[in-house]
Amino acid sequence: MANNNVFIQLLFLIITSSGLLFRETVKVGSSQGDYQRGCIEPEKVALLKFKQGLTDASDRLSSWVGEDCCKWRGVVCNNRSRHVIKLTLRYLDGDGTEGQLGGKISPALLELKYLNYLDLSMNNFGGTPIPEFIASLEKLRYLNLSGASFGGPIPPQLGNLSSLHYLDLKKYFDESNQNDLHWISGLTSLRHLNLGGVDLSQAAAYWLQAVSKLPSLSELHLPACALADLPPSLPFSNMITSLSIIDLSNNGFNSTIPHWLFQTRNLVYLDLSYNNLRGSILDAFANGTSIERLRNMGSLCNLKTLILSKNDLNGEITELMDVLSGCNSSRLEMLDLGFNDLGGFLPNSLGKLHNLKSLSLWDNSFVGSIPSSIGNLTYLEELYLSDNSMNGTIPETLGRLSKLVAIELSENPLTGVVTEAHFSNLTSLKEFSNYRGTPRVSLVFNISPEWIPPFKLSLLRIRSCQMGPKFPTWLRNQTELTDVVINNAGISDTIPEWFWKLDLHLDELDIGSNNLGGRVPNSMKFLPQSTVDLSENNFQGPLPLWSSNVMKLYLYDNFFSGPIPLEFGERMPMLTDLDLSRNALNGTIPLSFGKLNNLLTLVISNNHLSGGIPEFWHGLPYLYAIDMNNNNLSGELPSSMGSLRFLRFLMISNNHLSGQLPSSLQNCTGIHTLDLGGNRFSGNVPAWIGERMPNLLILRLRSNLFHGSIPSQLCTLSSLHILDLGENNLSGFLPSCVGNLSGMASEIDSQRYEGELMVLRKGREDLYESILYLVNSMDLSDNNLCGEVPEGVTNLSRLGTLNLSINHLTGKIPDNIGRLQGLETLDLSRNQLSGVIPPGMASLTSLNHLNLSYNNLSGRIPTGNQLQTLDDPSIYENNPALCGPPTTAKCPGDDQRPKTRSGDNEEDENENGDGFEMKWFYASMGPGFAVGFWGVCGTLIVKKSWRHAYFRLVYDVKEWLLMVISLNVARLRRKLNLGRILRCI
Repeated sequence: MANNNVFIQLLFLIITSSGLLFRETVKVGSSQGDYQRGCIEPEKVALLKFKQGLTDASDRLSSWVGEDCCKWRGVVCNNRSRHVIKLTLRYLDGDGTEGQLGGKISPALLELKYLNYLDLSMNNFGGTPIPEFIASLEKLRYLNLSGASFGGPIPPQLGNLSSLHYLDLKKYFDESNQNDLHWISGLTSLRHLNLGGVDLSQAAAYWLQAVSKLPSLSELHLPACALADLPPSLPFSNMITSLSIIDLSNNGFNSTIPHWLFQTRNLVYLDLSYNNLRGSILDAFANGTSIERLRNMGSLCNLKTLILSKNDLNGEITELMDVLSGCNSSRLEMLDLGFNDLGGFLPNSLGKLHNLKSLSLWDNSFVGSIPSSIGNLTYLEELYLSDNSMNGTIPETLGRLSKLVAIELSENPLTGVVTEAHFSNLTSLKEFSNYRGTPRVSLVFNISPEWIPPFKLSLLRIRSCQMGPKFPTWLRNQTELTDVVINNAGISDTIPEWFWKLDLHLDELDIGSNNLGGRVPNSMKFLPQSTVDLSENNFQGPLPLWSSNVMKLYLYDNFFSGPIPLEFGERMPMLTDLDLSRNALNGTIPLSFGKLNNLLTLVISNNHLSGGIPEFWHGLPYLYAIDMNNNNLSGELPSSMGSLRFLRFLMISNNHLSGQLPSSLQNCTGIHTLDLGGNRFSGNVPAWIGERMPNLLILRLRSNLFHGSIPSQLCTLSSLHILDLGENNLSGFLPSCVGNLSGMASEIDSQRYEGELMVLRKGREDLYESILYLVNSMDLSDNNLCGEVPEGVTNLSRLGTLNLSINHLTGKIPDNIGRLQGLETLDLSRNQLSGVIPPGMASLTSLNHLNLSYNNLSGRIPTGNQLQTLDDPSIYENNPALCGPPTTAKCPGDDQRPKTRSGDNEEDENENGDGFEMKWFYASMGPGFAVGFWGVCGTLIVKKSWRHAYFRLVYDVKEWLLMVISLNVARLRRKLNLGRILRCI
């Protein structure tokens, strides 16, 4: 011990005598005695000037008082020198809704000569430019101005920051689109570059060359930069070894994936999503032999994240999976190939990606079953396979994945039976979805009613799968559910009491399209903006009233009865969509509906509602669709409906409404469907329908008391494809401009929603819904219209139904009727049409319903093509001058039965030597017949052109005679009808 003390004392003397200890490193006495107290005064003054230039609505910088600026919020000083080295003023969610800093950046920051870290991200500087003087902060190593609403071109002076390691300018706003990338070559120390959302279209041709000059770059983030061009090769650069993260998503690349991306040896993250990359994934790895391909693909073994979603990639993924799974230790944790055109079977090698946590293959064309090897992915947390064509089974091995949180299998025609074994060890499961839009059921859930799940779901979405007939009892312990969809599940039961008592707070409840019955309690609780769908069931009793959070409520096709509660609108004021149709509701429409200020759709059709329509429409400014069809409503349309500027669908047919249409309705200029049929509206058809509703697609005023003439302004409705004014008291001529209705002549580009409508076609009235946009119809039947059928009607080449029956139309059927190639139904019955049936009618190959009865048509009925199938004589009945099949009337010139020669009055052939002559007569008949037949008929048989000419001559002579007769008869009838026509006018 004594020797050790001596050694220490000698060592201390040597060190102190050599001058190795200084005041700056060793303090005797108080350890803080000689440190700088507080911050540097000039730097504190600079910070206060910086604060003065800022706007700080929430007083985030309230701590910037006192002597020691190193204690101010967001300010970090060097522990020893007390110089300000770090300024972190990023806006965080916890800073309040007005917590964003703004204003201007003061040049006083230049006094912070030791500043190496500056973060002003997520604030709001209102489009002010990035100050050029920031480039003079030469010690900066970290600069983050992302999402801070700076504007104008990026100052190229930033390229002077040669010490900068981290630069983030994402979501930078620049209207000039003048940004280039030449300046980044000076950032020789840069390791992290993020220019996401910056318009770099000016640099599209050379961006890769510019970036390749950054020798230390390890993270490259250039998403949504309008780069457009993805070069096929990489300039010589150290970047091939330094890059570990590449994000080039959402740039509109329109090429194949270049090989160099998969030759970066240390790549752990690659995102090329939201582009137009095409071709096979395998083509990205090599052009050459399989060995070269495998060598390049071997570089993928370091990848942790591979995102190639939202492209146009095709082919199979078997070889990709084989290589990824062939790594000695595959590090892949996230694989996203969704929203491409990949296909084939999912290979068993998928199960060798042992570190995989997220697998997204949705919206492709994969087929077959989920491979049983999926059970080997013990770290898997997310499985997204929806929107494919997988028509196989779900393996029971899926039930092994104890870390699995989300399973999404929707929109696949999966088959087989799912049992509790498929869920046996899914202890982490929170979301399960197998939702199919089609009503066809192919997957069956056969789960024991005694089974207790090992998980607590938050989301359950099952549609068009067999779960019934009993309500699933395994939901009894699912007390954390927020989304419940069990739609079209074949359940014929009442909802058990325990389900209503689970005390769930739901964001969505959809148990529609089952056979569930009973009463619905008011005890359910819902989260804000929730959706409730109990449609197409057998629920009874009064309408339920739930919390004010419900936004969409669908209760149609049930047996709810009684009046709509008077306080309905007050109790559920957040509703945007309300459908109570096809129930047994009675009473009046409650005035509280006027408080549904956010309502978009109101559907209360097919009930027993009565009384008038209230004047509350001023309180529903956003209303888009109104459907009150098939009730017992009475009175007039309220004038306040004219305030609905966003209204597109107004359907109030089959009620007892009366009066004239309010002129205020012309303010609804955007309306698409106007269906007021089956009421007692009167007055003239308003001309303003054609003048103020240019987007009208459907106009149905059928079965009312309208009178007067059809306004010519309706001809300006260029999008109209259904016009139904039948069963009114309209008079006058058909507008000659009817051929201008181009919506009945042009083809629809794509499907569009138009609601539902009763349309009279083929002699019967049918309800059209999903294909309503394909129906083209004009029905003016059962009125008092007169005059001739306008020739312009034959311009409507897409017209499918033309019904002008039960009027007083005269003249002939338009000669060009054969131009209506889409015509399926033609009804001109019960008019006074005359003349012949145009031969062109035989060319209406789509025609399947025809009625020309009770007119004054004449001549031969045309034959051929579709008319051959329309062989019901009632089609032409009560047209006395018509002849030919299918009627029994013979046309003039038709072949008649040959007369037989009577022998009663013949003289005895043997008398007066006639017997000898008769013998010669009979003897010469044979040779004479042979000569006559082969001389005339034989020639016609052999010579085809002569034969055609002969019979054409005979046919033309016959037709000429019939035409002369018909025209004379028509002139006589026209004179007789002249008085009636004048009275009609």
